[in-house]
Amino acid sequence: MPNKKSAKKDLRKSIKRQQANNAVKKQVKDLVKKTKKEIEAKNVEVKKDFNKVIKAIDKLAKKGIIKKNTAARKKSKLQKKVNNLK
Repeated sequence: MPNKKSAKKDLRKSIKRQQANNAVKKQVKDLVKKTKKEIEAKNVEVKKDFNKVIKAIDKLAKKGIIKKNTAARKKSKLQKKVNNLK
């Protein structure tokens, strides 16, 4: 546990940021899962949702919540699945 006042405040801030980042990550994971299910069901309307997922992943990478290469890998995997659908 921190002893100094500034260290206590920093701990509070980091916990708050961690919770916000985890919430955003969870939303993106749910979007990815939903898109994968639509791909498996061979839904033609998957392209709309796919664009939303790509946008969300790019936002995570831009904010530094996930790394750039991780974002690229996730987008690439999804893109391959969408392309195989057609």
